[in-house]
Amino acid sequence: MNSNEKAVLDWLGAQEGAMVALLERLVNTDGGSYDKAGVDAVGDHIKAFLEGEGVGVETVPVAEFGDALRATVSGGVEGAGANSTILLMGHRDTVFPSGEPARRPFKIIDGIAYGPGVADMKAGLVMNAFVMAAFKRHGGAPAPLVGLFTSDEEIGSPACRPIIEAEGRRARAVFNSEPGRPGNLVVTGRKGGVFMRLTATGKPAHSGANFAEGISAIEELARKIFALYEIKGLDAGTTINVGTIGGGQTVNTVAPSATCEIDLRYVTQPDREAAMAAIRKVAETTYVAGTTSLLEIASEFYAMVETPGSDALYQHYAACADDLGAPVKPTFTGGCSDAGFTAAVGAPTICAVGPIGGKAHTPDEFLEVASLVPRAQNVALAIMRLEAPR
Repeated sequence: MNSNEKAVLDWLGAQEGAMVALLERLVNTDGGSYDKAGVDAVGDHIKAFLEGEGVGVETVPVAEFGDALRATVSGGVEGAGANSTILLMGHRDTVFPSGEPARRPFKIIDGIAYGPGVADMKAGLVMNAFVMAAFKRHGGAPAPLVGLFTSDEEIGSPACRPIIEAEGRRARAVFNSEPGRPGNLVVTGRKGGVFMRLTATGKPAHSGANFAEGISAIEELARKIFALYEIKGLDAGTTINVGTIGGGQTVNTVAPSATCEIDLRYVTQPDREAAMAAIRKVAETTYVAGTTSLLEIASEFYAMVETPGSDALYQHYAACADDLGAPVKPTFTGGCSDAGFTAAVGAPTICAVGPIGGKAHTPDEFLEVASLVPRAQNVALAIMRLEAPR
């Protein structure tokens, strides 16, 4: 280990208390995806820390959701084209409703931290911020670092996806700091996901006096839902789930409209196309005469498909973990993340390099506090030992 590596790792090694303090501020700040003010307030905490460390932060305005933050630390060989930067990613939004931090504020019990978004993924944001600060203080990165703190991942990154893809096209390595899995696991592959809305429209009528004049959108949608679950011939790993349903006007009215939301998960692009064709066929089939239907894609994540480049990046990260005495293992997950967008534009990407936690999206979400520093050190060492871009 050279002197620069030692300086960065030693500084990070002394930061657990400061990391926990910033994490507490983030967790205790509302940040649901549709709460722009809350997500921006989380961003203000991160921006204040980074600017206090001398790290430049650019705000990328987003009208409907929280703004994106782009932090930069110069290093190594400067450039503007492909393979010129090292990208650290993380999202500030959570799935929880307004007021959740007041109901369940940050707490630590026996070394385990709890609170809304503590693992997914406010701990990863803290880690990325401290890694950026370490390189600002001590240098040693073989290329410029970009820290991207986005605002809408939990709803498919409708606004931030173009920002993520643009940064991915410039990156020679991407570390997405979603929560690490217990057992010191790192995610090297993820399913893609398509989130859809299927709406059926019928004709209202009084269900007693004029029943025969009505055309039930609920009946049409119910038949479509059964058909969706009966789709055959999909590759293993492809799943179709109807997660919500709603519709109708009153109990004594033949339903004029009904809607459901559909979740498709898949492993490869051909799997996606086969499943989408089957879903569209169901959507276009009329089961109740006189109804019409509309299938809309609300949002989508790309699959994070393993490539030779991403495998090489994982092996590099794992070798650094071995040198730090904390071996990691790879894993595949059905969950989606922004890592699919950078992988899809060709950037070598690994995910879930953040501090270790679990039970995301539930009141039992937790974080292993002792993982904050080692996971930060692992990313930092992997960055320092990357070859400089040519």
